[in-house]
Amino acid sequence: MGGSPARRISGFPAELTSFVGRRDESADVRRLLSEGRLVTLTGPGGVGKTRLASHVAKQVARTFPDGVWLVPLAALGDDAFVPHAVADALEVRNETGRPPLDVLVEHLRHRTLLLVLDNCEHVVPGCARLAQALAAAAEGLRILATSRHRLGSAGEQLYEVPPLSAPGPRELGASAVEQFPALRLFADRAAAVVPGFTVGEGNQQAVARLCRRLDGLPLAIELAAVRVRALGVDQLVERLDDRYRLLTGGGPASVPRHRTLRSAVDWSHELCTPREQLVWAWLSVFVGGFDLAAAEAVCGGEGLGATDVLDAVSGLVDKSVLLREERDGQVRYRLLVSLRDYGLERLEDLGEVTVTRRRHRDHFAGLAAEYERAWFGPDQVAVTERLRLDQADVRAALEFCLTTPGEAQHGLLLASTLWFHWVAGGAWGEGRHWLDRALRAGARPGTALTRAMWAGALMSLVHTRSAAVLTGADPPLGAAPADAELPVPTAPPLPADAFAAGRADTTTVGFVVLTRVELACTLVSRGRAAEAIPLCAEAVAVCEAHGEQWARAWALRTLGLAHWSLGAYDRAAEQARGCLRLPYTGRQRQSLARTLDLLAAAEALAGRAERAAVLRGAVDRIWDDIGGDPTGSGRPSASERHARSALGDPAYERAHRRGGELSRNDAVAYALGEPRRPTRGSAAAPDTRPLTRREAEVAALVARGLTNRQIAEALVIAQRTAEGHVERILVKLGFTKRSQLATWFTSRTGPPLP
Repeated sequence: MGGSPARRISGFPAELTSFVGRRDESADVRRLLSEGRLVTLTGPGGVGKTRLASHVAKQVARTFPDGVWLVPLAALGDDAFVPHAVADALEVRNETGRPPLDVLVEHLRHRTLLLVLDNCEHVVPGCARLAQALAAAAEGLRILATSRHRLGSAGEQLYEVPPLSAPGPRELGASAVEQFPALRLFADRAAAVVPGFTVGEGNQQAVARLCRRLDGLPLAIELAAVRVRALGVDQLVERLDDRYRLLTGGGPASVPRHRTLRSAVDWSHELCTPREQLVWAWLSVFVGGFDLAAAEAVCGGEGLGATDVLDAVSGLVDKSVLLREERDGQVRYRLLVSLRDYGLERLEDLGEVTVTRRRHRDHFAGLAAEYERAWFGPDQVAVTERLRLDQADVRAALEFCLTTPGEAQHGLLLASTLWFHWVAGGAWGEGRHWLDRALRAGARPGTALTRAMWAGALMSLVHTRSAAVLTGADPPLGAAPADAELPVPTAPPLPADAFAAGRADTTTVGFVVLTRVELACTLVSRGRAAEAIPLCAEAVAVCEAHGEQWARAWALRTLGLAHWSLGAYDRAAEQARGCLRLPYTGRQRQSLARTLDLLAAAEALAGRAERAAVLRGAVDRIWDDIGGDPTGSGRPSASERHARSALGDPAYERAHRRGGELSRNDAVAYALGEPRRPTRGSAAAPDTRPLTRREAEVAALVARGLTNRQIAEALVIAQRTAEGHVERILVKLGFTKRSQLATWFTSRTGPPLP
């Protein structure tokens, strides 16, 4: 296995605690990955399969140029959703409704990457089908799976994750903590709750005995270590011995490993207050992370107030039952899979599974309705991010509705209400899946379904017609299209309060705006672009009044398309750049690709062929990253035709490669003619990124005014190599001209020596 740097390490949560031991195990798994295409880590719950897989994935990241990607599967209730989960992790979008496995096969066919499929045991058939299909199509793909059971796929190699080793009575001594990872793990976790705690001569024997009692299972050891705050180590061992005597009627020798973990979790449960035990059971219906408001909604229906729920959640965090995570200043909680399974068993014992899942569903149905009302307004980015975080639980709520008698109508309403999520998020394929299932389950069509289907169909028309214009005849259009004289419906009137943000029915206003965008796009495609311009201008004005960005981006692009079709290329470029300045466009890659495509077409026909080729390269890279252009016809776009004709094939390909190397931020900066933008979260100014030694030498020669040929002669390299260095420097610094590079270099080093 090679050693090229990975482009991405994606989806792996920040490690809040240290990784202990597993050196030999990590080496074994790396070896298996180098020999086979599918490696499955097996073992009982709590043995550390997920942690080992994550650790190994990060170790081998440099081997996979297209990255290592974590795909969490614990939240899935249906193995048909395994491909959807992989697509989500890879950020592959499916706007067409094609089978998601087909989209994945096409996306991964020529990539070299590692997929980590985590917690496969409850969706084994779906994981096996996925592994088989991807392995057959993508030679550079490796899969590392974690499961309590084998997947049973051809070529699968199994690795049983062993427990952490603990010393026997004769193996204790000064070096025991360093030699035995079970002791190190206990010491590390105990020190987190009792600062200064160490394992030494005075307590080593008791800690070793405790770890042996727990079979070296990491989760069981971590749960026990938390108790050091209330009990001494000797008391911990004594309590645990009592539990084993109850389990077996004697010593621990006959306790199977899965019962060891169960005993540890039982013990943690008994140490919770009755209220904490109840809240633990109720919270087990969450399959992903959740915030305090969600916990209150699910747990507050049985006479518990908000303060009671907060106290119980805080207690469960203190006892390491709940994990507390913070993202962008927002606190969220989650249960480990083993502890969630335990809570669900308790909930079944209480006979409250259905009623609790119904409260869970009602909470997310309420959020969906709230988000739909807020969608056409300034909170789109926040709504998009919140739905991304809650996606697993939204799916769980839908699954509950469609598998529980009498709940299908609620499922149809929830799926329909989320039309904006499916359509704007590039997930219309999944949206159709839920809508179709609800109808098959007996739900009756209604207004909400009509609205969702209309939105999906409308945006599909806008996508395909916009793409057809940009790949069709060059503007101004010659012969009128065959359907030019067909009647076009009149745009519905705007509501009287359409411009009154805060008072209008924003959902209705939003659909009226989308209707104008679709009619305008239809007019452009029929050679009547001049009639489209006032419709788009009105739509943009309404969006601006409401602080809305998604529909505004479409209105601006359609307005630019109309100007482009009329031969007003600079005005078309102006609208495209206005769209690029919307924060939504920079965050949403489909929107960014479509906007850059329009700008490339405007630049090409305005005679700026090199810029068009660079932008075209950025467009192709973005589509390639997210599963391909759903409207791609296979025909070259107007931007490619004109840029290639003006530059010639070699120069076009070089400029196209430059565009393909741009990050999203850099592509936007290049399109707007701005300096290179820092990546998200970077504090460094864009032009302070260091050049390599060779790049600095080339930059100095450019500053002296040397041509590429002269640079090649000065450095004794090929001219093509010199050209490549100059192109990479320009891309790295966000420049388009050698004069910009010369000015930049001189401002930092002084005038160049002759």
